[in-house]
Amino acid sequence: MEYPGRGRALGPFSLAVASGEIVAVAGPSGCGKSTALRLLAGLEAPSSGRVERAVDRGRTSLVFQAPTLMPWATAAANVALPLKLASVPAADIEARVAQALARARVADAAGAFPRQLSGGMAMRVSLARALVTEPELLLLDEPFAALDAITRRALVEDVHRLWAETRPAIVFVTHDVEEAVYLASRVVVMTPGPGRSAEEILVDAPLPRPEGFRASEPFRRTEDHVSRALAAAMGPAA
Repeated sequence: MEYPGRGRALGPFSLAVASGEIVAVAGPSGCGKSTALRLLAGLEAPSSGRVERAVDRGRTSLVFQAPTLMPWATAAANVALPLKLASVPAADIEARVAQALARARVADAAGAFPRQLSGGMAMRVSLARALVTEPELLLLDEPFAALDAITRRALVEDVHRLWAETRPAIVFVTHDVEEAVYLASRVVVMTPGPGRSAEEILVDAPLPRPEGFRASEPFRRTEDHVSRALAAAMGPAA
């Protein structure tokens, strides 16, 4: 992927995602992870190569690093927006919004405005908005990066729980190795920009994760594997 005046931002890069699969894309800042998500979302066209989608753009949801909620609208109104844009009958919207907020564990915040929400609650509202259309492909662009460690872990558990209910394919971009290994069934390690795929590592454990998985030998072994692959992709230190 090349931009006029800026040169190559990504690739050559190849990624295939199966239905219902959770894939983490891990790499350093500036390697093109977010560019890859925009291509998958159909927000940009590749400058070379191609993007083949079994899921149309209307069945894809994207959650950004910041919640990107409309500050003048309540949580319920923010979640309702994609349904209104899709011309869902008004009679159906209220029930679907209530269900999405309940699934994301923010039902009590339906009437709150974004300024009244904590960072974790705002991100849960963003997840509810992404899931209210029941997407087949969910794209997450480092959505927990600005949150504290405890909130991040809780939200990762929420992602697994929400995934178990509807089984969308998920592509999760992160620079956090532990988060990548815990969340995904496959971790794609990228080189520095323009990013390429350096290695793909399978995480041999069930989803959602069993209790105590972070303390298990398979988790520690896979985390070390991903860390070493990322270090190798970065090349020798100067």
